Amino acid sequence: MSVQSNVKNYFNLQTFFLVSLRLLLGWYFLYEGLVKIANPDWSAFGYLMDSQGPLAGFFHSLAGNANTMATIDFLNKWGLALIGLGLILGLFTGMALIFGMMLLILYYCSHPPLASISYIMPQEGSYLWVNKTLIEIFAMAVLLVFPTSQIFGMDRLISKWFKN
Repeated sequence: MSVQSNVKNYFNLQTFFLVSLRLLLGWYFLYEGLVKIANPDWSAFGYLMDSQGPLAGFFHSLAGNANTMATIDFLNKWGLALIGLGLILGLFTGMALIFGMMLLILYYCSHPPLASISYIMPQEGSYLWVNKTLIEIFAMAVLLVFPTSQIFGMDRLISKWFKN
């Protein structure tokens, strides 16, 4: 099995769904970031303090320091927004996907979907090992190996500019 870097080998339907997936994930991240930026009272403190599982102590220690919390809140808000903007525009898409996956892995580790754990904050369902966060991580991994921004995005224009 060989890996081809020629994006023209995608069928139209494949291209449509891969680009759509990138745009939808971008909107999801951008909107989550903007909502948090617009709310001056928003903080990740409650989320970190609700952490359970093997890494709970680490997340609780982060929440225990006011300076660290201010940094986490800033990075979370603006990270979400910038990741989303990058995915929507197809700009620095690889970097946006990697940072998005890293952020989601932190969310997943903070609130692992295990049967023996119950959280104070409401969850969206009953999960065992697999939840929407894990699915989002894998969706971003798929986009990382299929360069959709080279089909439709600013990265395509930038790479053409550097070739000339």
